[in-house]
Amino acid sequence: MHFINVILPLNLDKTFTYSVNVEEYKFLQPGMRVTVPFGKTKVYTALVVEKHTNPPELYEAKEISQIIDEVPIVNEIQLKHWSWIASYYMCSIGEVFKSALPSGLILESETMISSSHTESDKTLATDEEFLVLEALENKSSITISEITQILNKKNVIPIVQSLLAKGLLTMQDEVQDNYKPKLVKYIKLQDAFLQQEKLQELLEILGKAKKQKEIVLSYFQLQATEKKPIPAKLLIETSGVSAAVIKSLVDKQIFEEYYINTDRVSFEKEADYEIQLSESQTTVLESIKEKFQQFDVNLLHGVTASGKTEVYIKLIEEFLQQDKQVLFLLPEIALTTQLVQRLSAYFGNQIAVFHSKYNSNERVEVYNHVLQNSEKAKVVLGVRSALFLPFSNLGLIVVDEEHEATYKQQDPAPRYHARDAAIVLAKFHNAKVLLGSATPSLESYHNAKTNKYGLIELFTRFNNVVLPEIHLIDLKDKYFRKRMDGHFSDELLERMHETLANNEQIMLFQNRRGYSPYIECTTCGHVPQCPSCDVSLTYYKYKNHLKCHYCGHSMAKPTHCHACNSLDISAKGFGTEQVELELIKLFPTKRIARMDQDTTRGKFAFEKMIDAFKNQEIDILVGTQMLAKGLDFENVTLVGILNADNLLNQPYYRAYERAYQMMVQVAGRSGRKAKKGSVVIQTYNPMHNTIQQVVNNNYLGMFNEQLYERRNFQYPPYFRLLQIRLKHRDYEKLREGSTWLYNVLKQSIPVPILGPEEPAINRIRNEYIRTILIKIPNNTNLIQTKKLIKKALISFEATSQYRSIKTTINVDY
Repeated sequence: MHFINVILPLNLDKTFTYSVNVEEYKFLQPGMRVTVPFGKTKVYTALVVEKHTNPPELYEAKEISQIIDEVPIVNEIQLKHWSWIASYYMCSIGEVFKSALPSGLILESETMISSSHTESDKTLATDEEFLVLEALENKSSITISEITQILNKKNVIPIVQSLLAKGLLTMQDEVQDNYKPKLVKYIKLQDAFLQQEKLQELLEILGKAKKQKEIVLSYFQLQATEKKPIPAKLLIETSGVSAAVIKSLVDKQIFEEYYINTDRVSFEKEADYEIQLSESQTTVLESIKEKFQQFDVNLLHGVTASGKTEVYIKLIEEFLQQDKQVLFLLPEIALTTQLVQRLSAYFGNQIAVFHSKYNSNERVEVYNHVLQNSEKAKVVLGVRSALFLPFSNLGLIVVDEEHEATYKQQDPAPRYHARDAAIVLAKFHNAKVLLGSATPSLESYHNAKTNKYGLIELFTRFNNVVLPEIHLIDLKDKYFRKRMDGHFSDELLERMHETLANNEQIMLFQNRRGYSPYIECTTCGHVPQCPSCDVSLTYYKYKNHLKCHYCGHSMAKPTHCHACNSLDISAKGFGTEQVELELIKLFPTKRIARMDQDTTRGKFAFEKMIDAFKNQEIDILVGTQMLAKGLDFENVTLVGILNADNLLNQPYYRAYERAYQMMVQVAGRSGRKAKKGSVVIQTYNPMHNTIQQVVNNNYLGMFNEQLYERRNFQYPPYFRLLQIRLKHRDYEKLREGSTWLYNVLKQSIPVPILGPEEPAINRIRNEYIRTILIKIPNNTNLIQTKKLIKKALISFEATSQYRSIKTTINVDY
C-alpha cells in the first residue's frame, strides 16, 4: 500500500493521509496539488507534503480524487517557512496554506456547469463547443452526463476544459480551477495560400464577397508592417468588418484561428531613464555592501527625501547581475503605484507586482512567473502577502518603511508580521535583508544598537534639500481669540493662500474618515450606537447616513433624537469628508480631492488619484494615514496636520512612537525638491514631548524616552507580548470562561499575565470580547512558554461548557 500526507486549506493543525496507487505514488512529489474527498460530501484541494507506506492507525485512508499539477507548485523552502509561521504565530498549517496560495490555485467543490459568456463571446467557440453553449441558453446549468448526450460523445472533458479556458463556462459539478489563462485569439492564413502566386487564386475563390476580400488584403498589409502574429481584434479594427466575416473565412478553411496565452500585466522600460547617485547616496550604498559581509540584516535609517529608493534600485541591480531574485516589500498599495512607475522605468518587464487590488488571475500569473524563475519576475514588488510567493533563488529582500503597522496581519490567521517573517525567509534562502525607514520601529533600532543588525545612516536630503520648517499652532489660543475658520487657524489659511498663489500644492492630514465620528443630541446627550457593536456610528454627510466601521451597519441620518425626540442634533469631531467640504467653501476655485478608504475602493483608484496629483490636476489633497506612506510629489510645499492630539491620545503602548512616526512621515512629504517646504501642526498641547521631538527632528530623543518607558512597564523590545482574545455572544459565559483560562495560565506559566479585561470596544458583531495579555521576558524559553499556553488552550477547548467560546492568539501584539 502507498500513501501520501496532505495539508488542507482549513483550520486544522495536522496532515491527513490518503491512499494512492503505484503509478500515482511514483508521479507525485511534495508541493503538488491533489483533490481529495473530506467528510461526507466535500472535496478540497490539498497539498502533498510527504510520501510513505505507513497506513494511518485511527482511520481508514480514502483515495485521492485527482492529481492537479504536473510539477510541484510549492517548493521545499516555502513549506519550511509555512511551518515556521504556523509554529511561531501559533496558528494551524492549514490557515497558512489557505492564505499563502492565490485563491485561483485553491480549487473549490461545486455542483453544476453553468454559462458565463456574452453573445459576442460565442465566436470563440468551435462547432461542438457552440452546441454546449446553445444547450445552456435554455437551462441555467447542466451536468457533464447531459453534455455527453448532447454531443453523443463519451469523452467530453477536453471540450469542457477548452470552454473553461476561454472563460465561456464556469464548472461547478467537478472540481473547478478558478484560474483561467488570458487567451488572445490570433488569425493566420492557411499554409496552402502562403505563397505570393496563390494570392490571385485566393481572390478568385472569394469571387464577389467584397468584405471577405477586404479582410484578406488587410491581413497581407498587417503582415507586411507588423512582422509578428496578428490578433483577431487588430484585424477587425483595421479592416472595419465584423467578426462574422472572419468566422466565414475560417469555415471556408482560408483563415485559421489559434490562441496564445498572454500576461495580463506587463511593464515597459524607459530607454533614457538613468539614476545618478549623489555623493552621500554612493557612500551609503558602499556601506550597505560592506555591512552585508558582517550582517545578514541591515537597517538603513535615512531622513525623508534622502533618496533611499535610488539606493535600493542600485542595490537591486547588483543582485540581478548575480542572477538572483529580489523581493521589495511595501506597507501600502498606494505606495506600490508610485514605486512601480520608478522601478519599471529602470528595470522594464523584470518587475512583477503582487497585491490584493489585482484579481485572482493576475495573481496566479505572477505566482507562476516566480515559480518558473522567469525573467518577468526578477524583482517582485508587493505588500505583505508577496512573502508567500515560490522563490527559488532569492538574493535580497528590501522592506521599505519597515516601521509601518500594516506589515502586521490582524485578521484572519496567520497573524504574522511581514518584516519578521521576511527575515526568517531570507535566512532559509541565505539571502540578505535591508530594512529602510526615516523613523525606524523601536525594535529594529534597538536590534541595530545591540549589534543584531547592521546600521547605516543617511542624514542629508537628496541634492542637499533642507528639511521643512515646522510651525506649531496652539488651538486653545486660536479658539480663545476667535481666529479659527472651521477647523483651520488663520496662520494655516494664510500659508495655504500663499502656497496656492505660487502654483504649489498642499497636503492636509486628518486621521479620521467620514464627516464626523459621531452625532449627539444637544438636549439629552444621546449618541446613536451600532446595534451589533459597542461603537458610535460615524456620520457621512455626502450620503446622509450613519455607518459602523466594524460591521458595516448603516442607517439614514435621524431627523430627531431617538431618545427624547429633540430636533437639536449636532455632529461632533471631524473627519476627512468635513475637511473637504470646508475647503470647497474656503477655496471655491481650487481643485480639491480626498484620499481615504472610501474614495480608493476601485482597482485603479490609487493610480488615478496619485497621477492626477503628480500632474498638478489637484491643488489640495486631503487624506488619512495613506498620505504618510513615502509618496513623492515634487510640487508639494505645504503640509498641514489638522489635529495632532488624536494621534497621541490612544490607549496603546506604541501610541507615542506611532504618533512621532506618522507626523514625521507626513511632514516629510513637503519640500522634497528645489522648493523649500513648510509644515503646520495644529494641536491643543504644543509642549507635549512627542510633538517637540517632531519639531526638532529628534528621533534619538523619542527612542531613548520610549525605551525607558518600555523597560519600566515590561513591553517590547524587553518582553514579547502575546494576546489571547476570547469572543462569545453570552456575556456571563465569556466572563466565566476567560477567568477560568486566566487562572489556568497563571498557575502554569511563571510570567506576567494581565487580564481578563474588556478592550475599549468590547462588543463587535454581537460578540462580547475579553483579552488576556501575556508578557514573556526575553530571557525566558519562548518555545517552552508557547507549549504551555497551547496546552492550557487545548484543555480550555476540551471543557464542554467553554467549547463555544472562540479564541484567537496574536503573537507579537
